[in-house]
Amino acid sequence: MIQTDIIIIGAGPVGLFTVFEAGLLKLRCHLIDSLPVPGGQLTEIYPKKPIYDIPGFPIVNAGDLIDNLMKQIEVFKPQFTLGESAVSLEETPENHFIVTTNKGTKHQAPVVIIAGGLGVFEPRKPPIENLADFEDKGVEYIIRDPKFYQDKRVVISGGGDSALDWTIYLVENKIASEVSLVHRRTSFRGHLDSVQKVMDMANDGRIKLITDAEVVGLSGNGKLHSVTIRHTTMGDIVKEADHFVPLFGLTPSLGPIADWGLEIEKNAVKVNTFDYSTNRKGVFAVGDINTYPGKLKLILCGFHEGTLAVQSAFAKIYPNKKNVLKYTTVNGVNGF
Repeated sequence: MIQTDIIIIGAGPVGLFTVFEAGLLKLRCHLIDSLPVPGGQLTEIYPKKPIYDIPGFPIVNAGDLIDNLMKQIEVFKPQFTLGESAVSLEETPENHFIVTTNKGTKHQAPVVIIAGGLGVFEPRKPPIENLADFEDKGVEYIIRDPKFYQDKRVVISGGGDSALDWTIYLVENKIASEVSLVHRRTSFRGHLDSVQKVMDMANDGRIKLITDAEVVGLSGNGKLHSVTIRHTTMGDIVKEADHFVPLFGLTPSLGPIADWGLEIEKNAVKVNTFDYSTNRKGVFAVGDINTYPGKLKLILCGFHEGTLAVQSAFAKIYPNKKNVLKYTTVNGVNGF
């Protein structure tokens, strides 16, 4: 049994900053995340995507923001259970909580803060008949390690930021030997700068851009060897490929959290904006996973929510202690 002051479910940016605010109150945190590394969506989906609305940073890459948050909380020595999903929440007679993961790891604390972003993600898959036959054999729905595609022929499908960003990244860093981007339309939904870069790369012959088309078939013997691309005017095109990466986004759901006795509204956890507490005393929800009147799904709003949640967490953990707000500009940051 892992014991701590606060169990944080979700190691995305909001969960990580909540560790910092809890640390200022001398509260120890343990984070649980289904992903193998901290960072949530920023690490998993678009680590190279620029973010423009973090105070004090005119522009910061998503991955760099996570690196900075990890450095910021080092002094508070957070512990992590990564690559495991929180599946159950039980309450003890002492009004503590036990959170158990899908691998049976148990965590106990008087407070739980849910910072699970949009919840559990499932990739949106293209309707290709034998798609499942090539999963992990040349078909991937998320690019986790770009080096995995070193000197490989890669076909990416999609028209959003993720498809554009990874196309650019694999080419600019000279990772894949050949990159093709397939999109059903001629217009893209991504950032205009990224669209222009892809167009320039296509004009220079650095990538193969195929629009008005979609991948409809996969071939290979135990491993992907080629894809069939159906073009609206040119018909079917067979293209040799080592990897096919359809980046059509992810579909979020609350997953097991929906069965924890929390008040749910529109696939999100209802909270009290006084401290972002749920209907279960000692359980809070911060970031994109919560809902309340006027809710904005922004990282900076999640930072605010986590800050207020830990104030009430302190009161639950130490009901007989008075918490006096101390400014870091005066007291600095003193770790454990």
